[in-house]
Amino acid sequence: MKLGLLAGYSPATIDIPMDNIKEAESLGFDSVWTAEAYGSDAVSPAAWVLAGTTKIKVGTAIMQMPARTPACTAMTAQTLYALSGGRFILGLGPSGPQVVEGWHGVAYGRPLTRTREYIDIIRQIVAREAPATFDGYHYQLPYKGDDATGLGKPLKSILHGDPAMQIYTASISAKGMECAGEVADGVFPVWMNPQRFDLFEEHLNKGFAKAGGGKSLDDFAVAPFVTAIMGDDLEQCRGPVRGQLALYIGGMGARGKNFYNDYCKRLGYEEAAVKIQDLYLDGNKAEAMAAVPEQLIDDVALVGPWERIKENLAPWKAAGEKRHVESMLIGGGPPELLRKLAEELL
Repeated sequence: MKLGLLAGYSPATIDIPMDNIKEAESLGFDSVWTAEAYGSDAVSPAAWVLAGTTKIKVGTAIMQMPARTPACTAMTAQTLYALSGGRFILGLGPSGPQVVEGWHGVAYGRPLTRTREYIDIIRQIVAREAPATFDGYHYQLPYKGDDATGLGKPLKSILHGDPAMQIYTASISAKGMECAGEVADGVFPVWMNPQRFDLFEEHLNKGFAKAGGGKSLDDFAVAPFVTAIMGDDLEQCRGPVRGQLALYIGGMGARGKNFYNDYCKRLGYEEAAVKIQDLYLDGNKAEAMAAVPEQLIDDVALVGPWERIKENLAPWKAAGEKRHVESMLIGGGPPELLRKLAEELL
C-alpha cells in the first residue's frame, strides 16, 4: 500500500499546506495531489510543491480537460516532469457540464470520447515518434474547421518528453472505468468502499483487454480519495464527510445528471441518494447532510478516535494486498494522523 496526500484546491485565499506536505514527504508518503474547480488552478500549486520538495511525487487530481487543449496540457505536463526529475503525474478529468459550460464556456461534449482523444494526443506529443496528428470528434491536429486558415501543420514537440510519465483519469462510472483501464495508468475514484471492488473489476478488465499487451492491475493504480479525521467525538469527525457527501451526491449536477448520485446508488444507498438530492436541490442543505447514512461515511472514510481508525484500516489493508487499492490518497489528516497512518501502513 502507498499513501498520498490530497492538497486540494484553495478557498477564497490561496493556501498550500506545505508543512503537511513536507511532513508527508518525510514520513515516506509516495505522492501529493493538487486540484482545481473554478478558483485556484491545479498546475501552479503543483509547480510550487515540486519546487519545495525533493522526493515526493506531485500530481493533479484533476486538471480539467475542457479547460485546456491537449497540446497545452502536454506542454505543461512534460515541462513539470522534466523540471522535477520525473516526479510529476498527470491527472485528468472531464469535470461536469455545470462547470465546463458555465465556467469555461465550452461544450461538455462526450466525456469518454474526449478522454480517449486527449490522452492519445498527449502520448503522441510526449513520444515524439512523428509530428502529432489527430482527426477526432473533439480535436483535430491540424485544426480544419470551417474557420481554419488552412495554414496549420503537424508539429513535433521541441522539448523531448518521457513516455514513462504516468497519466491518471478520474472516474466512477462503469464506462469511465473501462476507459481508464484502456488508456490510462491509474484511476481516481472520488470515494471507494474497499470491499466493493466488484463495482470496478469487470469494467477495468474490459479496458485492460482493449489495451492489450497483458495490461492488468499489476501495472495500473487504483487511487481513491480517503478523508481521514481523528478525534474523540465521532459525530463531530463525521461532520465534514457528511458535508462533502451531501454536496456531491445532492448538488454536484442536475437532477438525473449527477454521476456521484448514481455512484452512491451503486454503492448500495439508492434510497438515501434520492433523498439527499431532493433535499439538497430544494435548498435544505442541513437536512441533506443529516440524511447521509453513517454506514456510508464509515464505508469510504476514516473517522473517530485512532483505535477506531486503526480497526477500520483492516479492509483497506486487505484491498492493498490484492492491489484493489494501490494508493490511499488521504484528505483532511493533520500531521499526527499522517504519522500514525504511515506507521501502520508503510
